[in-house]
Amino acid sequence: MENIYLFLLIVLFILAIGDLIVGVSNDAVNFLNPAIGSKVISFKNIMIFASIGIALGAVSSSGMMEVARKGIFNPSSFYFDEIIFIFMAVMITDILLLDFFNSLGLPTSTTVSIVFELLGASVVMALVKINNSTKDFSELSNYINNEKAIQIILGILLSVFIAFTIGGLVQWISRFILSYKLDKLKPEINSIFGGIAIASIFNFILIKGIKGSPFAEVKFALLNNSDVSSFIDENNLIVSVLNFIIWYFFSYVVIRFFKIDIYKIIIGIGTFALALAFAGNDLVNFIGVPVAAFQSYEAWSNSGLAASEFEMGFLSNKVAAPTFLLLGSGIIMVLTLWFSSKAKRVVKTSLDLSSQYETKERFKSNALSRSLVSFGIFLNNIVRKILPKSIKKSIKKSFETPKDGKIYVSIINRPSFDKLRASINLVVAAVLISFATSFKLPLSTTYVTFMVTMGTSLADRAWGTDSAVYRVSGVLNVILGWFFTAIIAFTVGGIIVFTIFQGGFYALLIILLFVLIIVGKSYYNSTKQSKIIFEENKLLITNASTYEEVIIQSGANIARVAKRINNIFDILIDGLAKNEVKLIKKGLNNINKLEIEVDELRENIFFFIKNLKKSSVSASKFYIKLLDEVEDLTKDLKNILNKSFNHIINNHKKLKLNQIRNLLLVQNFVNQNLLNKINKSFKKNTNIEEFEEILISKDRVIDMINKKIEDQIIASKDEESRMRNSKLYFNVLLRTKDIATSNYNIVEHYYNVVKKLKEVVI
Repeated sequence: MENIYLFLLIVLFILAIGDLIVGVSNDAVNFLNPAIGSKVISFKNIMIFASIGIALGAVSSSGMMEVARKGIFNPSSFYFDEIIFIFMAVMITDILLLDFFNSLGLPTSTTVSIVFELLGASVVMALVKINNSTKDFSELSNYINNEKAIQIILGILLSVFIAFTIGGLVQWISRFILSYKLDKLKPEINSIFGGIAIASIFNFILIKGIKGSPFAEVKFALLNNSDVSSFIDENNLIVSVLNFIIWYFFSYVVIRFFKIDIYKIIIGIGTFALALAFAGNDLVNFIGVPVAAFQSYEAWSNSGLAASEFEMGFLSNKVAAPTFLLLGSGIIMVLTLWFSSKAKRVVKTSLDLSSQYETKERFKSNALSRSLVSFGIFLNNIVRKILPKSIKKSIKKSFETPKDGKIYVSIINRPSFDKLRASINLVVAAVLISFATSFKLPLSTTYVTFMVTMGTSLADRAWGTDSAVYRVSGVLNVILGWFFTAIIAFTVGGIIVFTIFQGGFYALLIILLFVLIIVGKSYYNSTKQSKIIFEENKLLITNASTYEEVIIQSGANIARVAKRINNIFDILIDGLAKNEVKLIKKGLNNINKLEIEVDELRENIFFFIKNLKKSSVSASKFYIKLLDEVEDLTKDLKNILNKSFNHIINNHKKLKLNQIRNLLLVQNFVNQNLLNKINKSFKKNTNIEEFEEILISKDRVIDMINKKIEDQIIASKDEESRMRNSKLYFNVLLRTKDIATSNYNIVEHYYNVVKKLKEVVI
């Protein structure tokens, strides 16, 4: 029997490793987004600061492990076999929950999930115990740590409101005082902000970190033979004031004499601090349960009692987590941060919602978001009427964004917000998380950092009249996701622990197999989906500023379009020839992806025009006309695919052999004389002779398709010809002709522009 529980322990740690990898991949954006959004530090340096913070935070997070042992349930009310089942249910639920939300692309919180998984599993286990005994269900409170559980849940709920409010307040005050002209301010003013920011980080991160470390109890003569922890508690005000003075002078020296941007230092230290706070607070979410299970197993195996007789009261005592487990977890977290593709792929949700500039909105408006925005405008109008003109003038001056060319220099690489907002996002979030951690309160780092970012965005007027309803809707979606996480975590955790307790070891094996299949299938589908269209064939958003650059970058996109149209057209004809719906569906998936990319190019036209020099107005006309032709291409091909899909899925008669033969001839002729040549010639961009060669083939290609259409018209008079057959065949030929025509229009348009440019150069 002992071997069974050893097996369960091993499984728990395997699940913990998976949880660490997935969790860090998801939560990395919590501490990377401010630095990445401001773009004042290189990505490599951001990762280095974050890695150091994670490593130190993981090693010093031992105190938070108590949440998993006694934060939600009363361990003395359960036996070892029941506790191990609760822990197993929690970890299984966590893996399934994270995978589920990742697949949907919805935001979630590892803290919220672990708290409600523990709550759901322990409540159900307690109800089962009560049902199997003579006790009354009113005694449920003896099994659950109601006071602590309510404290944790309220802490998470309040943190959302507090983070948003404090973030907004600090941002508004800072912007009002410092404005956007940070580089033009006197060193003394920037030094005050630097002193407050860095002192806040060190006061709540490093000092709290020292208090939680083994050095806290070491006595020093310099501190009047007091230990570090006692000295900080007794002299908190003095320590805070000295902390500010030291960092004020540090900031002044750095700005005045070394000419270093203090905001870059704040963002670097803030990234480190937030990563440290994340690891210190969130490590319990990933390994708290396995660590508690490991300690429970050790105590039970040394007791000599049966698993169903060994009470778990010892978990109520303060037991330090093994250092090797914390260190190992820290290493896994750091490696995940560097090598996980998910961690490297920046999640754009919070950046889009907080962007200072107009961008593609990711959420649709709803009645609630419109009502909240209307109410906000109403309150703003009231305040504006009350405030004196002089104050309104000062506020307007401070919040006036710079009107220089830097805003639109690069659409792709431009920052989402400035370095002041990035600094405040990091400092406020780090302080709030660390403050909660010092009181052993797990809160959602995801929602604290997110809501701080949203609060600073609102205060910084990033939510304008054109974007407010969409961004408020986005925030509401995230908060709704939090409640959804809590409900699923509680419910699934309870169902799994009940199934394991009732079904025993075999039920657990079935559940583990189910988890393996679900997660494996999810990974396989995401990998397969990412390989459908290679990255090198993805359409690139043009960030050119001159006519010549527009032509070169557009040529590269035309080559990509031709290659993908060619590939999809081949899939279509192959699907019709074999009458296979799977091939047609594959073609539809590919054309849908191409259509989305073309839509993104079209939606970025505003930024494209903004980025162009005034002398390149003709480039705008060229680019817009090119997009129109490409859009027509995708629509025509999608139309053929949809018609073909409906024909096959409804089990209509297959195309005749001679019709398939003709389509294969058309496919081969169009590919050889048009699509393949476009892909090849547009990679060279300015080879006039090759463009001319393509245009010369226009009559031959169009005549060939017309000939096949005429043949089918004659064949349609034959009584054996079927209506649906002919209808599909005609549609394919006519749309293929449209596709060929659009391609020739693109080549001709491009050829005329390049020819004119060459004549000007000559």
